[in-house]
Amino acid sequence: MARLAPKELSLSDREQNELQELINGHKTAQQIVIRAKIILLASSGKNNGEIARILDISLDMARLWRNRWFETSDKELSIFERLQDYGRIGAPSKFSMEQVIELFALACSKPEDYGRPISHWTARELADEIMKQEIIESISVRHVGRLLEEAELKPHQSRYWLTPPSR
Repeated sequence: MARLAPKELSLSDREQNELQELINGHKTAQQIVIRAKIILLASSGKNNGEIARILDISLDMARLWRNRWFETSDKELSIFERLQDYGRIGAPSKFSMEQVIELFALACSKPEDYGRPISHWTARELADEIMKQEIIESISVRHVGRLLEEAELKPHQSRYWLTPPSR
């Protein structure tokens, strides 16, 4: 059974120069350098198997980046952007920015304003209160803690209960 040769790849002088600059760049990430080399070797007439042997990479990787180059050719992207990974699709955010901001506002308020007999908010108390107010249907104590940590909010160290000094 005859194997199909990969689609021929041709580059403009500008593209070749930009790829070579990326390869020679001292601060270019190695994954980008390898991808640039794949494209340059492909443009010199090498097939995917030859590219894989020369660069000591998998055949799939050589094939992927040759194909990706063609896929991105009609898009208005820089050479560097064409050699980037596609964005990863993760789980959608469970909470809107408004809900998170309301959580932060709650964390910055006095617990006694909400009938809580505590001097400082804890992640557990915040989770309970935010669900009680029906701002968020369900949230774990651990997630509240992560959100507060990410925002560098520390309700347990807050001094909101002190009145400002009188002059």
